[in-house]
Amino acid sequence: MKWFDNIKYFFERNGFEVSTRFAERLGMKAKNVRLFFIYLTFATFGIWFAVYLTLAFLLKLKDLIYTKRTSVFDL
Repeated sequence: MKWFDNIKYFFERNGFEVSTRFAERLGMKAKNVRLFFIYLTFATFGIWFAVYLTLAFLLKLKDLIYTKRTSVFDL
């Protein structure tokens, strides 16, 4: 478990410093920068999920409208 703690400490020391340095450059709190990136991640995922649902709905609608009927009595 010592190696895991070393890896965790490395990423905490170097990875979290990115948002801290970015916040210092912008004159903001690091907490607000981290929250912004979290919200941005969820927003971009949500947009593509909405696009996926819209396309699925349109394909289903197309299948309902343009169905091949084998005879006149399939109405």
